[in-house]
Amino acid sequence: MEFTSTVTEKKQVVPKKKYSPVREFWVNFKHQKTAFFASMFILLLIIIAIIGPSIAPYDPYKPDYDATLQGPSSEHILGTDEYGRDIFSRILVGTRITLSVSTSSVLLGAIVGTVLGIMSGYFGGWLDRIIMRSSDVMFAFPDLLLAIAIVAVLGPGLNNVIIAVSVFSVPSFARLVRGSTLEAKENTFVEAAKSMGAPHKRIMFKHIFPETVSSLIVFVTMRIGTAIIAASSLSFLGLGASPETPDWGAMLSMGRDYLGTASHVVMMPGIAIFLTVLAFNLVGDGLRDVLDPKTKNE
Repeated sequence: MEFTSTVTEKKQVVPKKKYSPVREFWVNFKHQKTAFFASMFILLLIIIAIIGPSIAPYDPYKPDYDATLQGPSSEHILGTDEYGRDIFSRILVGTRITLSVSTSSVLLGAIVGTVLGIMSGYFGGWLDRIIMRSSDVMFAFPDLLLAIAIVAVLGPGLNNVIIAVSVFSVPSFARLVRGSTLEAKENTFVEAAKSMGAPHKRIMFKHIFPETVSSLIVFVTMRIGTAIIAASSLSFLGLGASPETPDWGAMLSMGRDYLGTASHVVMMPGIAIFLTVLAFNLVGDGLRDVLDPKTKNE
C-alpha cells in the first residue's frame, strides 16, 4: 500500500518595498519630468545667486561709455546697456536680488498668514469673522495696486517692497490654511488630544499644522513666481530698487527707452523674469501632483 504525501507549497509573498516619506516623495517627483527639469533650473538659479557676484566677468555697476548699447558679442555675450555695463554680469548679480526679495516676502507672508489661518479655523467665532472679513477687504484690491499703495506710504526701497509683497500674500495663505485647519480639526487624533486636555497651542501647531504643510509647500512655490512679477513691477515703476541696482525690474525700466534701437537691453532681463517665473510655476504644479492626495488617487 503506497502512501502519497502531498506537499503544499506556500507562496512566499514578497513584501512591497517601503520607502521613507522623503524617498517616496523623491521617487514620485522624478516622474514629473517637466517639474523635475524646472527644479534643476531653480537649483541653478540658487547657485548663481550664491556665487554670481564672484563669477561675473565685469563689474555690474561700473559704466563703460566706450561700449554703450552694444549688441551681443564674444566680449559681451548679452550686450551692454546705455551706460556700457555688461548685461550678463548684471543679470548674474540681479539673480540674488530677485530671489532674495521674492523668497523673503513670500516666507514672511506665509508665516503670518499661516498663524492667522490656523487661529481662524481652530477657534472660529468672532476671531474667524474678523480675520476672514479683513482678508476679503484686502482681496478687493488688486495685488499690485495694494503693493503700490503700501510702498507709496512707506517709501521706495527693496525692504519696503518685501513688506508690500508680503502684506498682500497674507490673506491668500490665511484662507488656504484656514480651509486645511477646518478639515484637520475633525480628525480623531485632534479630538483625542482635546479630550486629554492638551493646550490649544500644542493642538494647533503639533497636530493640525503638519496637515497643512503639503498645501503650503505647493502654494509657497507658486507664490514665489507671483512675488517676482510684483517686485519687478514695483522696480519697473521706480518704487523698488534704485536705477543703478542690477535688479531685473529696474533693468527693464532703464532699457524701455531703447526698445526700438537696442532691444536686447529689455529682452535679456525680460527673458530672465519669464523663465524664472515659469520654472517656479512648473515646480508648483509638479509638487501639487505629488503631494495632493486627491491628485495621487486619480
